[in-house]
Amino acid sequence: MRMTKKCLLFGILGFLIILLAACVDVSNEESTDETDSDPVAEETTTDEAEVEEGEKVVKIGYSGPLSGPGAQYGANVLNGVKMAANEINENGFEIDGTTYKIELVALDDKYLPNETGVNVKRMVSEDDPVAIYIPHSGGVFATQEFNEEDDFIIMAYTSEPRMYEQGNELLVGVPPKYSVWREPFTDYMMENFGPKMAMLPTASQYGKDWTESITPVWEENGGEIVFENDIDFSKETDYFTVVTNALNENPDVLFVGGPSEPTALVIKQAKELGFEGGFMIMDQAKIEEMAGFLGGYEMLNGSIGLLPIESYEMEATQEFVKTYKEKFDADYATSESALNYQSMFALVEAMKAAGSVDDTQAIMDAFNKGIENIPEENMVTTLTGINEDGSLQWESEAAAVENGEVIAIPVD
Repeated sequence: MRMTKKCLLFGILGFLIILLAACVDVSNEESTDETDSDPVAEETTTDEAEVEEGEKVVKIGYSGPLSGPGAQYGANVLNGVKMAANEINENGFEIDGTTYKIELVALDDKYLPNETGVNVKRMVSEDDPVAIYIPHSGGVFATQEFNEEDDFIIMAYTSEPRMYEQGNELLVGVPPKYSVWREPFTDYMMENFGPKMAMLPTASQYGKDWTESITPVWEENGGEIVFENDIDFSKETDYFTVVTNALNENPDVLFVGGPSEPTALVIKQAKELGFEGGFMIMDQAKIEEMAGFLGGYEMLNGSIGLLPIESYEMEATQEFVKTYKEKFDADYATSESALNYQSMFALVEAMKAAGSVDDTQAIMDAFNKGIENIPEENMVTTLTGINEDGSLQWESEAAAVENGEVIAIPVD
């Protein structure tokens, strides 16, 4: 049975979360220190399900950026979840003779983990969601402190491997861990450009962790780090000085990453300064979005990053991309939207396999069965299961840009 939340406990735990979050870096793919936000950020956005007599509602939460510099990323994640929920709600889903429909409750947290903690406590108290989507690791780390006690599943959209270290039993990691990209990225850069790399990652904890993760792999393969600095994209808009300093060390490769738009501008500035080497792009930035900012793929020649979702040839993938662009009037359907879309179907199928919409442990135990039951038309990319850590297992590919075209790079 779900626990009734007492007001006193809510107040105490909410205070503790704020206190805890103050000590936690916003360690996420897309984190910024930006605090200015639209006043609407404090409002709840609810997609209410239309239910008929005898039907019931299952509430799913979201706490992520919906305003400020991370708003587009947050929209990509939330739109994928919304699209899946809308399709599921066309007919609902049945458990033990009862039809259920999904109601989404979304709050803006501006990428701040203390805001995530407050948002989530509010949703738990007011809406009692069975699962909450959180698309940044700072918010995930803060929320992991109480989600098992408060009995809800974290649907974590972050590639940060450290979130699995707590052994949280109610955690689903949606995207691949960024550690899967280290070897293929390194092999491609070494083979095509050379051993000297300059590091220019985002200044978030995620950027620091990615840097610490790739450095030993690079060095074990005979590489050398010739320059290291990070870029605070929430405060810096001109990267001339830091890029110039990096290029003064004559690197063969630049390690870059952060939100797609500023990462694209770093690459553009390096090209304008005469750099002809390669770009190793962290998994936050999406090359298709960067191509949009740069007017095509030509300026991304020499880059390696994640394969654009629309480059996958599965029929369901192409149909998803087409529908997503039309539904949200979007230029791109990125992996944020696609993987979260598919994870919602996995969650619902796990509920069906568990025979429950509120027994969180039973739902977690049924996740692999649920993944097996995802309808073929909703299998946007190949999802093979969930491992013991709670990480969804995808068949993923990297992508390189050569001669203005995207080519797939296999990942073991």
